[in-house]
Amino acid sequence: MGRVALVTGGTRGIGAAISTGLKEAGYTVAANYGGDDATANAFKEATGIAVYKFDVSDYEAVQAAVAQIESDLGPVEIVVNNAGITRDGTMHRMSQENWQKVIDTNLGSCFNTCRAVIDGMRERGFGRIVNIGSINGQAGQYGQVNYAAAKSGIHGFTKALAQEGAAKGITVNAIAPGYIDTDMVRAVPPNVLEKIIAKIPVGRLGQASEIARGVLFLVSDEGGFVTGSTLSINGGQHMY
Repeated sequence: MGRVALVTGGTRGIGAAISTGLKEAGYTVAANYGGDDATANAFKEATGIAVYKFDVSDYEAVQAAVAQIESDLGPVEIVVNNAGITRDGTMHRMSQENWQKVIDTNLGSCFNTCRAVIDGMRERGFGRIVNIGSINGQAGQYGQVNYAAAKSGIHGFTKALAQEGAAKGITVNAIAPGYIDTDMVRAVPPNVLEKIIAKIPVGRLGQASEIARGVLFLVSDEGGFVTGSTLSINGGQHMY
């Protein structure tokens, strides 16, 4: 078996593409999901990838789940923090609950998973961590102060942890996707989607597989000299 990779939010959309890409490249993958049992089980059936249900925003749940994954599959040497939610609304309409839930799920989960694996990575002298940020964490977005803050926080988290891990063979990088052809984006009204695509210089939405290919490079042995970086995969929409 190849190195064990944990992908949070790994059974749908971008996460599913990352999980599948890693498995096809020879890694042993554990795909986390939060609540959609039917989709997760269908993903497991179609791919043969092990799935684990736990709340990434719950510190104790993450610690227990990582311990179970390591018992089942072996030490986790690769983490892709992809899990994320949206609870959009302008500041004057946003509840504290919707602020906190997005911060805890999108940013707090990065701490929870990394804290669970960092000691083992340091002891073994190898680790690969990739955090999935967003173009909206770089440029901001109307009605997403919670989401933009969480994703922007991921970029700072990445740079700081990269400095801590470098001497121990641990690289920490981020990918900031632009607008990707996922179920969430397809749900956008056609007239709004047309305006979004018009702002993308390459003239199309991205594919989830294009994000997965970026992850594959960053987690590889050949990617060992890249750390603390944010790879923007957005078709030129935001050059940062």
